[in-house]
Amino acid sequence: MRSYSALDSAVIRLGSFLTSRARSGSALAILMFHRVLPRKDPLLASEPDAATFSALMELVSGHFNVLPLSDAMVRLKARKLPPRAVCITFDDGYANNHAVALPILSARRIPATVFVASGFLDGGRMFNDTIIESVRRAPASLDLRDIGLGSYRLTDDSTRARAAEEIIGALKHRDPSERSRATDTIASRVGLPEHSDLMMTRDQVRELHRAGIEIGAHTITHPILTALGAEEARREISASKSELEAIIGAPVTTFAYPNGKPGADYAGAHVSMVSEAGFEAAFSTAWGSADIGSDVLQMPRIAPWGKSPSRYALQIAESFRSRKYAQV
Repeated sequence: MRSYSALDSAVIRLGSFLTSRARSGSALAILMFHRVLPRKDPLLASEPDAATFSALMELVSGHFNVLPLSDAMVRLKARKLPPRAVCITFDDGYANNHAVALPILSARRIPATVFVASGFLDGGRMFNDTIIESVRRAPASLDLRDIGLGSYRLTDDSTRARAAEEIIGALKHRDPSERSRATDTIASRVGLPEHSDLMMTRDQVRELHRAGIEIGAHTITHPILTALGAEEARREISASKSELEAIIGAPVTTFAYPNGKPGADYAGAHVSMVSEAGFEAAFSTAWGSADIGSDVLQMPRIAPWGKSPSRYALQIAESFRSRKYAQV
């Protein structure tokens, strides 16, 4: 496996900036992942494979101070964070968080938090993954004009990736029931099995918890909260907490908003629901690092997209300079 223990000159020049910017103990970069693939997948080009993730974790653990999320929140409030403080988080609850990411994290003793959408455990599949796997399985032509989508020529991996992205984008903010009907129609047309092993089982969630990985809630069915009525949104938030607590036999105190864009994917009413449900901290996808001025129920996170560890480190460094105050 390739090693990235020595950073290139561009990153080394950032060393003094990183140290001076975060010396006060008030800056926290929370990194966000979804999957860690066993091998590269052209339909999931933005997701790291095991070798890439291992190299990134080598860089992060070697050049940043990685903390458990719960500990970091306490230290942030007390202004006692170490310099270059970083947390690792995963959204959704993919099975490869357990099978692929956990051994890499455990080998380096890196703490992490996994935000689980509880309704997909034990064989479920999120709508976007149903679209991706349907497009992967589809013949060379897929005509979806009768359900308000396009007609797609699927001649290679790149056309399939573009088609999946376009379909997901068109369906993401539709009414949840309408989106579900369209997704089921597409899956049925290509013969996609209903059962899936993409997401974790309850036993795998328990094993993550026993391994020291913190478990957070991510609703039940990963809806865009602003597309729901108040009672349904409240149920998605509060029931995900109670379901996960029953699985791991321990409190679940953190929450991540699905999609997570302030004002678009969740609103002020949902922040209040998260508080009322008893969560101590919640996390958005507003880009930037957190500090003492960040709303504990709307914490920012970053998803660095660098294709090399040096670019990745540059983006983490930039996040320390970009403080984000998510407000809805």
